[in-house]
Amino acid sequence: MMKATRHWQGGVPARYSTLISLAMVLLVGVGRAEAGNEFRAGAAAVEASPQAFPVLINGGMLSQSATNVRTPIMVRALVFAMGSTQVAVVVVDSCMMSRVFLDDVKARAAGVTGISASRMLISATHTHSAPATMGCLGTEADPRYLPVLRERIVESMRAAQRHLEPARVGYGVIDAASFTAPRQWIRRPDRVVEDPFGNRTVRANMHAAANWDDVTGEAGPEDPDLSLVSVQAMDGRPLAVLGNFSMHYFSDAPVSADYFGLFSEGLKRRLAATTAEGYPPFVGLLSHGCSGDIWRRDYTRPAAEWDPNLSMASYTEGLLDLAVKAQSGIRHEVPAELGMEEQRVTLRYRVPDRQRLEWARRIVDGMGDRGPKDTTEVYAREQVLLHDAQQTEVVVQAVRVGSIGIVALPTETYAITGLKLKAASPLAQTMVIELANGGDGYVPPPEQHPLGGYNTWAARSAGLEVTAEPKLVGTALSLLETVTRAARRPVRASRGSAARRVAELRPVAWWRLDEFQGPRAADASSHGRDAIYEPGVTFYLEGPASAAFCEAGEKNRAAHFAGGRLRAVMPSLGERYTVSLWAWNGMPTEGRGVTGWLCSVGPDHGWSAWSEHLGLGGAAAHAGRLVFLSGEPGATLVAGRTVIPRWSWQHVAMTREPGRVRMFLNGGLELEAPSSRLTGGAQHPWFLGGRCDGQDSWEGRLDEIAVFDRVLSDAELRALARVERDSGTSR
Repeated sequence: MMKATRHWQGGVPARYSTLISLAMVLLVGVGRAEAGNEFRAGAAAVEASPQAFPVLINGGMLSQSATNVRTPIMVRALVFAMGSTQVAVVVVDSCMMSRVFLDDVKARAAGVTGISASRMLISATHTHSAPATMGCLGTEADPRYLPVLRERIVESMRAAQRHLEPARVGYGVIDAASFTAPRQWIRRPDRVVEDPFGNRTVRANMHAAANWDDVTGEAGPEDPDLSLVSVQAMDGRPLAVLGNFSMHYFSDAPVSADYFGLFSEGLKRRLAATTAEGYPPFVGLLSHGCSGDIWRRDYTRPAAEWDPNLSMASYTEGLLDLAVKAQSGIRHEVPAELGMEEQRVTLRYRVPDRQRLEWARRIVDGMGDRGPKDTTEVYAREQVLLHDAQQTEVVVQAVRVGSIGIVALPTETYAITGLKLKAASPLAQTMVIELANGGDGYVPPPEQHPLGGYNTWAARSAGLEVTAEPKLVGTALSLLETVTRAARRPVRASRGSAARRVAELRPVAWWRLDEFQGPRAADASSHGRDAIYEPGVTFYLEGPASAAFCEAGEKNRAAHFAGGRLRAVMPSLGERYTVSLWAWNGMPTEGRGVTGWLCSVGPDHGWSAWSEHLGLGGAAAHAGRLVFLSGEPGATLVAGRTVIPRWSWQHVAMTREPGRVRMFLNGGLELEAPSSRLTGGAQHPWFLGGRCDGQDSWEGRLDEIAVFDRVLSDAELRALARVERDSGTSR
């Protein structure tokens, strides 16, 4: 169920009446500025620190409070105007704010400013040390603070509106990868732990990589972009900079704006330390990017390299260095168009079944009037709340300011979601702000729900339906298309030198595994042999040798296998063929008998004398070396010579012809073995990232899988393995 609200401003020929002009604007969407419709902008910052103590604090599992203010809590507003159209973007130092609260704020602000409530984007920075404005987990909203914040948000928009003046804008982005990293890691299949309901479902969780022995790799990619929308007066005087970055929070004692506040004030200090008399002060804003699975610690680095005493101030100053560098290269121009789209979408909650609801009610009844005191009580109460609510309404928005796009999502969104939106947006310059216009919890992509973990435990903090993420992405892209009157961009990987070499050898199937989502793995050859991802695969991790497989600085992408396989059918394949792939093992080689199977031909969930299997040896034998196993009765593992290091990209190839298979590692011959009685690959399906019977599936990444209907020469195999090794690992 969706309700759309559309707003735009543009030029309409003067000969039309006011009524006809309005109709034309509604029909054509965003128009262009004409005389009398000049673009203006204004910004303001208003303090919203609590006055009454103790004050409740959001961000923890259980209720907590604070008695003093460490750094000011601020509301920062930016208003854009063109003719009669005005759009407000507000960033609040808050962990999260409910849609119901913000709808009330918008209604009040609309009455004061005349800005339509549906043209207001109000977001939280997600500091975990701010006053509680929304009930979540073990904390309730602080009733004394809500009226204070409501008034300050209204005041900020009113002040920004008063500061409107002719302006121009520009967009800049810089790689800040060293300041952010994935915190959601996939646990080994033999290290799954219990959830709050007593079930062993936690295959992935935040900060699990603190112990490398427990994990196989990151569950998703990071978004390293530090993006800036810079606003200047026509004389070049800086008015405001709206930043956007995907890093969850630094972690400060309450009451504090965390690094978001330091960054915003640092922008002012760095870019506009003084304000000329008679002009409003510069305003820096840092909005929260897609950070549901992101934090500042890079778990790919050894613990000895991690500085536990890293200060929030030094972290922020380093990020500011990058922001100032990006700002210096921004080109400003007067936007020709200003528009905004909003859509309200009804989403279901993942409500408990009857058994879980009865369990929860028994616990909640035993609590009486007191709040929860442990995790079990927290999640028991959340089950009752979700059951009572059943569904909710969320707000999705898209803003266009000239060639710049801003998407607003009401959730704690994973980095991959922001990357999807940026890649497909009709505007190449697009930032994604999360926890805007509501605080509707974590929204993992559907493929990550089966992996479990805190981000999936049903509660107000993570309770939306499994398909919420693609619904939000689809809605946002539709809004961007409407506000720009342009189609979303197709997303496909470029072809660098290594990819072109694969294409030149004419594979009969080639899966680049660069998808944002399943279940289809597109065949990049001309034969249309798409493969199917099974559940238990995550997407868009960094692949091998980006500089070789892609162009213009684009990252090569790969899929991470965590119990699922890639299924394919090769009906025209004969007895002579070659399989080429890149593999990245995440499993300790002593973790189980066979570390994992890379490629298998055989009946699904079964075994056959005609089967053939390529994998990596483990604790039982040949640990860390390539192994081959035929399905012939009495067949034993045949192993290669080289021990393959964990968490590193390796090129693996297998050639098959009647009577013989040969295995190659990085272009060198590793082993030869008798082939099975398999008469062509058409007899059984192919499985990549697992064995046909499901035993010991691959735990790690695969990429650039190509199948050829002939035996490639040794020279051709060496050419496939010859790529720049500067990105040979993900570390």
